[in-house]
Amino acid sequence: MEIHRPVGFDNEKYLKMQSEHIRQRIAQFGDKLYLEFGGKLFDDYHASRVLPGFKPDSKLQMLLQLKDEAEIVIVINSDDIEKNKVRGDLGITYDVDVIRLFNVFTKIGLYVSTVVLTRYEGQPTADAFQKRLEALGIKVRHHYRIQGYPSDIQHIISDEGFGRNEYIETSRRLVVVTAPGPGSGKMATCLSQLYHEHKRGLNAGYAKFETFPIWNLPLRHPVNIAYEAATSDLNDVNMIDPFHLEAYGKTTVNYNRDVEIFPVLNAMFEKILGESPYKSPTDMGVNMAGNCIIDDAVTCKAANAEIIRRYYTGLCDNRKGLISDEEVMKLKLFMKQANITPDDRKVIAAALAKEAETGAPAAAMELPDGTIITGKTSNLLGASSALILNALKYFGEIDNDTLLMSPDVIEPIQNLKVQHLGNNNPRIHTDETLIALSICANTDPNAKKAMEQLSKLRGCEVHSTVILSQVDERTFKRLGINLTCEPKYQA
Repeated sequence: MEIHRPVGFDNEKYLKMQSEHIRQRIAQFGDKLYLEFGGKLFDDYHASRVLPGFKPDSKLQMLLQLKDEAEIVIVINSDDIEKNKVRGDLGITYDVDVIRLFNVFTKIGLYVSTVVLTRYEGQPTADAFQKRLEALGIKVRHHYRIQGYPSDIQHIISDEGFGRNEYIETSRRLVVVTAPGPGSGKMATCLSQLYHEHKRGLNAGYAKFETFPIWNLPLRHPVNIAYEAATSDLNDVNMIDPFHLEAYGKTTVNYNRDVEIFPVLNAMFEKILGESPYKSPTDMGVNMAGNCIIDDAVTCKAANAEIIRRYYTGLCDNRKGLISDEEVMKLKLFMKQANITPDDRKVIAAALAKEAETGAPAAAMELPDGTIITGKTSNLLGASSALILNALKYFGEIDNDTLLMSPDVIEPIQNLKVQHLGNNNPRIHTDETLIALSICANTDPNAKKAMEQLSKLRGCEVHSTVILSQVDERTFKRLGINLTCEPKYQA
């Protein structure tokens, strides 16, 4: 069965246009451009969900087009090392992610010149991390906490402010400054380098590259609302850029943090460079994503779906005690702004109907052609496992009554779980189901055929009537399935 998914974004156009625009910005400043890289470089699944056609590694591929001109500086806040701050999407600490980023960039041929420890104050964990980096042959520099940052410009732009920071030796025209997450000190690192370069007589500039919000889409466009929903925990608010409106008479979209800090940035540019190269926060950006949307209706539909998913994630996080009721209300407001309701997510009603019919937890999946598949709880399988098998049968055009896995394979797994591993629930999880299916595929042609359909699950929508285990959530994520759950635990 062929899978046809609607496309709303021209990825090839984006790669070409984005790299050209960055080259133009480098030329604007002459010697060197420090490019603050916000968001995710090679695992931007949010962008790929709300802009169908955008590849998760698009920004990385774009950088590869500039690799001979570019080097990368990775920054990490020393306080985040001390606190063992964790990336929510990957479940790894920021310091581990720095090494992961270094390895990924190096492996594909991008040059990583330095790791910067920002807000450094001799933290023992930061020192230990530095030794680990240096043992790997990675150059490390320290940037210090500056009293009065960002408002005391006189002090910041002095030998006791930026001047105290260790200078980062760079050799290429484009310096990409990235980090494991927000609050790492990317912008301060860029500005510190501008100060040092200017003292050395070099014409260096600064620009910012973030995919969202998309500056040339309307403020209340679903794609921009979806970004607010995704970053609601950061208290980011999309707003009209007042500086751009005043300077050019044009309405553009930015977010509150950049708008609030712009007068300070402007004053810093004036003090370091003599005059500011920018009239607005929008001017600082180089993002071309908005120019590469080829079907607005497709992107609107995808972004609205993302907003609903974020709402349900919020409901479940609230049930787990991770976020407040106010945070959930904020997510609900985003749905109201986008004029959508949970009813727009078809799998919700289908899953709840299956639960009502069977009296046990259930799950439903919407396939790219609009077909709804359901899964129910049985003695052998949980609803999620049954759902995946039913979907694979559909894609493989295998009769629904066909057993893909022999009870002779499932029962030993159940016995192991209950008798030896101390589990109360004998039903097998989604990862165990797939392992069992792969074993059966060695001897059963139908199981083999089902296994061959796994890639077709990517991008499908699923709703579960109960909060799933971490194992099941992880499996859905690895399969590229967009999951939501009712905010309740299995009784």
